[in-house]
Amino acid sequence: MTVALETVGLGKSFGALQVTRDVHLSLAAGDRHALIGPNGAGKTTLVNLMSGALAPDQGQVLLAGRDITALSQARRVKQGLARTYQINQLFADLSVLENVVISLSERAGAGWNAWRRASANSAVIDEAVVILAQLDLQDHALSLVRELPYGRQRLVEIAMTLAQRPSVMLLDEPAAGVPSAESHIILDVISALPDHIAVLIIEHDMDIVFRFATTITVLVAGAILAQGSPADIANDEQVRAVYLGDGGDV
Repeated sequence: MTVALETVGLGKSFGALQVTRDVHLSLAAGDRHALIGPNGAGKTTLVNLMSGALAPDQGQVLLAGRDITALSQARRVKQGLARTYQINQLFADLSVLENVVISLSERAGAGWNAWRRASANSAVIDEAVVILAQLDLQDHALSLVRELPYGRQRLVEIAMTLAQRPSVMLLDEPAAGVPSAESHIILDVISALPDHIAVLIIEHDMDIVFRFATTITVLVAGAILAQGSPADIANDEQVRAVYLGDGGDV
């Protein structure tokens, strides 16, 4: 098994409050992994530590066996570790295609002159169109992002993340704010991501979690309570008591 991303003894405190406690977590290449837990469990903090938005007080983050603990977020993206956020990070007054082209150009170091430079580069445009087609966004390529339903905006953010050519994607509540009737669109897209990409999602919707994940990690008070297959987690009495509830939200 090739390990794509690993945390070793990861710890983080804010003053006297310890929010991450000795976390050992591993994602294999191509993994479909869900991180769940009650509100305040430290899930987003853990993803922030993985992505470089926060520096740990203890432990290491390894990407394909390389220690990236001291690298910035931007350097981690260049190394193949990309993420999305609970609230999307998009250019609302630009088109869907322009958003993806900007991400492609950032990967190549073109910066804010992205669209002007890329407009003369058919290869960049072609790659953007391919990515949009992967996410069934090709019909919205010339639409302004602000004109799209929120669920489609979430897909645009995933498209921009894919443009970075990641080996690992961290998706923080990808279905947040999306009407439940449309959440299956997000799930279908995430499930269909290329097999070589390891994907970790934070998600509260247990229907999405149990349909998507091959491995689930349960975080409580900053520490791992349980980890295993969906069946293992669904049948874990401690998990049911602390998070899923006796009614079985599975």
